[in-house]
Amino acid sequence: MLVDLDHPQDSPSVRSGLDRVLSFPCPTNMMEGQLHPLDMTQNTSESEIARLREEEFDSTKSGSENHEGASGDDQEQRPNKKKRYHRHTQHQIQEMEAFFKECPHPDDKQRKELSRELGLEPLQVKFWFQNKRTQMKTQHERHENTQLRTENEKLRADNMRYREALSNASCPNCGGPTAIGEMSFDEHHLRLENARLREEIDRISAIAAKYVGKPVVNYPLLSPPVPSRPLELAVGNFGAQPGIGGGEMYGAADLLRSISAPTEADKPMIIELAVAAMEELIRMAQMGEPLWMTSLDGTAAVLNEDEYVRTFPRGIGPKPTGFKCEASRETAVVIMNHISLVEILMDVNQWSTVFSGIVSRAMTLEVLSTGVAGNYNGALQVMTAEFQVPSPLVPTRESYYVRYCKQHGEGTWAVVDVSLDNLRPSPAVRCRRRPSGCLIQEMPNGYSKVTWVEHVEVDDRGVHNLYKQLVSTGNAFGAKRWVATLDRQCERLASVMATNIPTVEVGVITNQDGRKSMLKLAERMVISFCAGVSASTAHTWTTLSGTGADDVRVMTRKSVDDPGRPPGIVLSAATSFWLPVPPKRVFDFLRDENTRSEWDILSNGGVVQEMAHIANGRDTGNCVSLLRVNSANSSQSNMLILQESCTDPTASFVIYAPVDIVAMNVVLNGGDPDYVALLPSGFAILPDGTSLHGANIGEAASGGSLLTVAFQILVDSVPTAKLSLGSVATVNNLIACTVERIKASLSCESA
Repeated sequence: MLVDLDHPQDSPSVRSGLDRVLSFPCPTNMMEGQLHPLDMTQNTSESEIARLREEEFDSTKSGSENHEGASGDDQEQRPNKKKRYHRHTQHQIQEMEAFFKECPHPDDKQRKELSRELGLEPLQVKFWFQNKRTQMKTQHERHENTQLRTENEKLRADNMRYREALSNASCPNCGGPTAIGEMSFDEHHLRLENARLREEIDRISAIAAKYVGKPVVNYPLLSPPVPSRPLELAVGNFGAQPGIGGGEMYGAADLLRSISAPTEADKPMIIELAVAAMEELIRMAQMGEPLWMTSLDGTAAVLNEDEYVRTFPRGIGPKPTGFKCEASRETAVVIMNHISLVEILMDVNQWSTVFSGIVSRAMTLEVLSTGVAGNYNGALQVMTAEFQVPSPLVPTRESYYVRYCKQHGEGTWAVVDVSLDNLRPSPAVRCRRRPSGCLIQEMPNGYSKVTWVEHVEVDDRGVHNLYKQLVSTGNAFGAKRWVATLDRQCERLASVMATNIPTVEVGVITNQDGRKSMLKLAERMVISFCAGVSASTAHTWTTLSGTGADDVRVMTRKSVDDPGRPPGIVLSAATSFWLPVPPKRVFDFLRDENTRSEWDILSNGGVVQEMAHIANGRDTGNCVSLLRVNSANSSQSNMLILQESCTDPTASFVIYAPVDIVAMNVVLNGGDPDYVALLPSGFAILPDGTSLHGANIGEAASGGSLLTVAFQILVDSVPTAKLSLGSVATVNNLIACTVERIKASLSCESA
């Protein structure tokens, strides 16, 4: 309540209200902005309040109007009233101004101290500071308003100028006038995005143009060997193994452990290599003779190494001493559109899943470019990978390389790999990838034409004699195996999406969700089998018996907190051997449930019946099945087996795992398959390489088969338990008996 204390007698009602107000204690904290707050105690007299109010009112004016020179004793005669003014002295104002700059909000103690020094009442000091704060706030707001008004005028002028310019603008395409508001919001954002992408393309092109053209071998980074930096991976050492390649395993060092992401100084070199490799890949995919010569049987293309050196003088340098060149080219039409193929190749997880039979481990160390325009055009990433043959007799090939993706015209893409080992020279490197990859061309109806080039230099002295012929023909790691695997996996993925499932056959799963869940479970089973059967540096095999090729190799793993595996100690055992039987006959024998009892010791002579299956390829051998073993002993519970059999011209697999009946019912109804515990076992069947160069597994070719048998058995459900020699002996006998049964059955057939 504001009261005119200058004329208290003018309003009796106001005066009586004031009496009521003064009869109660007032709050100590007054609102900012009030020039005359009522802040006094109960026993303060009315005349004293009036005097202090008048003095404070004058003191506020004295800060700016001190030139008036009126003294505290001056009186001004007004109608019906004499009014007494009191102005603060110049010294008092200066002291309070100085104190205000240091502390705009003094507390009671500071106000009392200041009033004692200046000879003022504490209330006078308090009111002066309140009014001073209000005055400063008003001045600040006035200044702010002036600034905003100025900026507003400037923006209005700019707006008018832009409107005038737009009204005179013309369309760059047709030359006609354009109207304000013609550009939509989406178009505006697209233009901004185009500008950003154009800048990124220019930046990458500038870097590439700066370095391409200089000989790679002259690049200073290639001269001094850079010490490798450790990359922490959960892997073990391979170690020397008796019975393989004369006792010493070449390429045993785990290259993937010693590689880290590239440095900033490496990146220009990496871009140079990628751009040059892309150019080389395109030419390698399209050129004919004399670069590619036809093999003697007319079924394959053979690289002319001398012509290659003349055609591509630059690159990653000459072939190291002792290394062999493996070069191959293969073309196929696959049932997948080109965009999906590019996505699979550029996503390390999808890539390693689709090619799980060839890629045992892979990871992306750094993404140098994600591409432009929302796709993988221009994507550049540094990777490491380990390539395998499904046998412990063939050492894996580790590679450190850059992968580069580029679009070449409408519907044509290329993805190329090239080794970066020259950046980190190391004696442990046993495999170098020269520009390798694929050219993808769009075809009608969602198909794509893929031309795959695989070109590596490798030290293959660690390969067992059984597999040397297969490796040297290119069927183990060459382009033919990559394309055959891709073709089969494209058919498998297409079957996942299929909706026109025939219902005439008994046991065919037609439930779409159930099909997807079962295929996903089978996919995990295949990946687990392939990752555990090769001579990967991620695990160590121990040879149990013998000195020949039939040695059984075992390793143990501890399974803890993995919903996809039963907990405990898992014993893996594997062996590889030669059979004088064509691969197709071996594959048909092992996948047929009617002949399973001839080799499967664990089925205990029971009748095996197929309950359900999903066809996932053109070949009838490509399917996922759910088998039931009806035990001859009625006291034993029936057992379910999930099995996937797959075959292509370069390799065949029959992989299976016992599964829980309740868990499989959940999967068949579309439930999550990730929580089904699996311990896959099975067979990998490869041609021995002695048949005609172009003969495939599916053809009636001469020559034998290379069969790898691998078991995984839970020997103890307690992960911390010790492995007993009895468990090892049991597994050793199990795999040996299985091998003997297979040999006996197939030799009877061949006879």
